[in-house]
Amino acid sequence: MPYRKEQFNNGEIYHVVSRGIDDNLLFKDVNDYYRGIFSIYEFNNNQPIEIWERRRARMIIKKQEKIVGGRASHNLEDTRDKFVEILTFCFMPNHIHLLLKQVVENGVTKFMTKFGTGYGSYFNKKYKRKGYVFQNRFRGIHIIDDNQFKIVTTYIFANPISLIEPGWKEKGIKNPKKVKVFLENYKWSGYLDCIGNKNFPSVTDRGFLLKLMDGEMGCKDAVENWIKHKEDINKFPEILLD
Repeated sequence: MPYRKEQFNNGEIYHVVSRGIDDNLLFKDVNDYYRGIFSIYEFNNNQPIEIWERRRARMIIKKQEKIVGGRASHNLEDTRDKFVEILTFCFMPNHIHLLLKQVVENGVTKFMTKFGTGYGSYFNKKYKRKGYVFQNRFRGIHIIDDNQFKIVTTYIFANPISLIEPGWKEKGIKNPKKVKVFLENYKWSGYLDCIGNKNFPSVTDRGFLLKLMDGEMGCKDAVENWIKHKEDINKFPEILLD
């Protein structure tokens, strides 16, 4: 991902989308998704990191927990010097959605560059390929008010619907009950943590989002209302980003 001329402002929130080059798959199996989740957490760090060291530390903790039959005490503290706060996210097979709040100068670009390089290196090595994994430029849209924030958040939560009902954005949802259950079990999203189902709780900073969305039930209600009534997403093309 080359350096961008656009500047992002500290304290501001952005809806960011990055796609696989030529719309190729970014995640081919479950291990790729896990690596992607691990990467958005670990690469959100202005300090140099060694992924293998962090993975080894986590493996040691898991072994300790298995031995003691519960949570082990450990010293793997979150000492990251973050580029951004990740408010929520959604991984789709060929693209990712992120809702980011910049916390250091040019943090959005630095984070996306570090994540793209790190995950891309893993992907190329695993699949014995060369070249870019992500499109050269991610897209980032500034969220300017509470209404936009709520719409974008709900849209990100609802994005996986297309995996079971292709064309739902144009045609509507045929089976709302099935879609609701699917979203509440879709692991590669920040939605589960936002409705109180522990999934990847350390990855996201949910305080501001939950306050604005009226808590966990507010998140769930927003998604269920979207499923039932399907907002006309054509009203908001400038902030939603496919």
